[in-house]
Amino acid sequence: MNIKKILFLASGVLITLSSLGQTTKEEVTSDLNKAGGIYYAYPVTESANTPAPKGYKPFYISHYGRHGSRYLISDNDYLNPARLLHKADSLNALTPLGRDVMHRLDSLIVITQGHGGDLSPLGVRQHRGIAERMYKAYPEVFKGDAEVSARSTIVVRCVLSMDAFCERLKELNPSLRTTRESSNKYMNYLNYHSYESNAYTSSEWKEQYRKFQQTHVRPERLVSSLFSAPLFIETEVNPEQLMWDLYYIAVGMQDIDSDLSFYDVFTPDELYDMWQCFNYRFYVCDANFAGNRGLVLANAKPLLRNIIESADAAIASGKPSSTLRFGHDGNVIPLAGILRLENCYESVSNPDEFPAAFADFKIAPMAGNIQLIFFRNQKDPDDILVKFMLNERETSIPIKTDTWPFYKWSEVKNFYETEILPN
Repeated sequence: MNIKKILFLASGVLITLSSLGQTTKEEVTSDLNKAGGIYYAYPVTESANTPAPKGYKPFYISHYGRHGSRYLISDNDYLNPARLLHKADSLNALTPLGRDVMHRLDSLIVITQGHGGDLSPLGVRQHRGIAERMYKAYPEVFKGDAEVSARSTIVVRCVLSMDAFCERLKELNPSLRTTRESSNKYMNYLNYHSYESNAYTSSEWKEQYRKFQQTHVRPERLVSSLFSAPLFIETEVNPEQLMWDLYYIAVGMQDIDSDLSFYDVFTPDELYDMWQCFNYRFYVCDANFAGNRGLVLANAKPLLRNIIESADAAIASGKPSSTLRFGHDGNVIPLAGILRLENCYESVSNPDEFPAAFADFKIAPMAGNIQLIFFRNQKDPDDILVKFMLNERETSIPIKTDTWPFYKWSEVKNFYETEILPN
């Protein structure tokens, strides 16, 4: 390998590590949208694709994507704080800022009413964009009447994300043979959660988290900036609940088409501390937290088996094809961990170390996705390479390779089957 190629590959590794490495307070407070964690709207930037080694051509893509940007889960997520502020206003208990926030909420509710949990127009655009970039980066996979198999969980926003993705591919090549399915039949790998992991996430970690939240969520300043009557605060306001309600609204604005903002209600430090709490919950319940005994990462084993089986079928067919899957943040995060993607498998137990070990917005923003791109040696059909991408960025796995970001599929498959799936 010549020195120029070595330097090129090394620079790729450094780019990957810098983009997914330790999270700092400055990173989050300099872009408050990141304080939204899994509400972070998909960061659209053109990604560099390392040229495949000479003689190798892409022929298959295996994909798992989270649904795109959505409204908050329930209409009441918008209505409840608005109702509280209106009650305070009727008793002349609001500050000028409180009254301004109330009016902004009223304008927001006009936009969001009836949309609780729905895919937003931005979510549709995100998946169309990902599909188009995939098509343009790997046209060989989508040539002629290539087969596209797409399946989603039974949640409507996931179905519509799948539809947006596939529709864009069909617009780019109407000859594609696409199948789109959403059925309980596929939930056993698209969105699997074991009894043991559910038992853990429902209880075991919550007391330690409660204490952490007590020290990081301090609503007194925010509440006093909105309400002018101490008696109303004492008798009517749950300060922590109101702060969380307004946090979700503030960070969720990036996911809908509106110029309204609520970041001014918070200080940057408050948003960072609330993100730490939010990130804590996803690390413990979806990632490789040292205390969850690997239970939640094991939820991705059926999905990993499906990825391997689907890849082997595509390799055997010899035809260009793709397998697209659509689900949720709680599926993307454990899949990234069980695949051992770079910076997605760190295991720590001290909550103060969680932000350095895990950042939810880097792994599972809205429309977050994992792609495995397969390349075949044109002179030897059994010689297959695979490249891993997280949110359209080339990334690493713990297997030696002389051709990063490309790995021998035979070695990758053996690693997953012998080191991960039997356990």
